[in-house]
This record gives sequence, structure tokens and C-alpha cells, in this order.
Amino acid sequence: MKQIILTIFLGLLIFTQLPAQQSRSVKNTSFGRGEKLNFKVYYHSVVTGNVTAGYGTLEVTQDNRKFMNRDTYHIIATGKSTGFFNMFFKVDDRFESYIDEDGIFPWLFSRRTREGGYKKDDDVNFNQLRGSAISRKKVTHIPINVQDIISSFFFARTLDAATIKPGDVINLPFFLDDSVYYSKVKFFGRETIKTALGKIKCLKLKPLLAKGNVFKEDYPMTLWVTDDANKIPVLGESAVIVGSVRMELIGYSGLLNPFSSKEGYTHPGEFSNWKDTVGKPR
Repeated sequence: MKQIILTIFLGLLIFTQLPAQQSRSVKNTSFGRGEKLNFKVYYHSVVTGNVTAGYGTLEVTQDNRKFMNRDTYHIIATGKSTGFFNMFFKVDDRFESYIDEDGIFPWLFSRRTREGGYKKDDDVNFNQLRGSAISRKKVTHIPINVQDIISSFFFARTLDAATIKPGDVINLPFFLDDSVYYSKVKFFGRETIKTALGKIKCLKLKPLLAKGNVFKEDYPMTLWVTDDANKIPVLGESAVIVGSVRMELIGYSGLLNPFSSKEGYTHPGEFSNWKDTVGKPR
């Protein structure tokens, strides 16, 4: 109780001392309410081959909760392990973000992480106009328009892919675990890849991650997103110490634009009939 009172007091102190900052306006033609993406996660090694590790979803709900009298997108990301993986490393994660509809920055972020014996719950209230973030543990000063780990991806989707060229770097500041990080996403050009949904023209990106006990290099993850107006992720691959982890799009619905980067695509709508195959770069 004492910690909660202290956090509230610090929050009020910061709000009254920091000058208000001006929020931005971002043109978004890539996503809208009702979009839902379904993913399958694989683990691959020389010993095991491809093993289904779990499933994930990324959904923009129909909700419109108001923050500071401003409209928001409510985005939910989930990930759950399945089958064999539940026996030794069970995963049940849920992340939520309320993103400002006009500025594409977060007002509220929550996480419920269950990974093996690790448990992490947190709620972060962002006051973007006053430059502060209040979590369950502390109050942190933040730069204007800082992202959380969910909103950062949706903000990146609003960027104009027509103007970037191989080697360009996108800078994305984001807030996680009471700290502000400055991540970089490097663009590696355009590729056509083969996935469970067929052949898809994609933008190839590599987010910068910190090296440690899991990843081998600074850019351990490769992400392929559709080279069309939607810019949705269709394949992600991360090299870990032993083997690799792959995340592949297996179904979608509610896209804001036609899936024009998919070979043979003729109409908008839902795709649910997919083959159990792992997409690989051609």
C-alpha cells in the first residue's frame, strides 16, 4: 500500500512540473479495427527438425476506449505453447496496448507473461502530453511519442515503404520494464518468399536486439512483411543458441486493404485454408 501511494504521489508531482508536449498526427492507411492475424510458431534444429511450438494472434479489436478524450485502437497480442513444448516450457502470454488513433502512440500497455517458471505482470499508463510513464513499480520520464513493444510495430506499418532503400535504418524508441530503449530496424530490400499462404512479395527487415545468452548477434531476427499497403508480418525467423525459431502467418481477416502482394490474390476477405508448411525465402 505504501508503494502504491508513493507511485501516485510521484506521478502527480511529475504531471504538475513537466510542461505539456505537442502530440503528433500520423497518416494511417495500413490497418484498422477488425484486423486479425493468426500465426504458427516452429522450433527448428538439426536434431529435431521442424516442431510446432505454439500459436499466436495479433488483433485490432472493435473497441474505442477514450484517453484524454482521444480515440484509440485496442490491440491484443497472444502467444501460447502447445503439445510437446508444454511439458518443459509452457508459454501463455497476453499483451494489450491502447494506441492513439491519430498519433499512433500508446496510452496504456499491459502484459501478462507466463513462460516456464517466469511470471511478469505489469500495467503502464503513458501520459504522452506530460512525458511520463507510470508502471506498477515506478514513474519514468519518457521522450515524446515513445512506443511500447506492440505499438512500435503498428507505428512502423504507417511509414512509407516506397521511399526506403536497402541499408536504410528506422529508429524506434520504446518503453519496456521501466526503461526506454532506442531500437533500430534495418531494411534489407525486397524478396518474394514461399509461405503456407503461397508466394508473397515482401519487405525484408532486421530489428536490432541486444546480444546476450539467447541471441548470437545484434540483428538475430529477420522479419518479412507484405510489400503492399497493409505491411503485415508473414514470416519471422530468429537464430538462437541452438537452432532457430520461426513464426509464420497462417490466417488473416479484416485487412484494411487488398492483400495485393500475395500471388494469385483476387479479392479481399478471410483466408483460413492453409497447408501445414513452413515458409522459406526463395
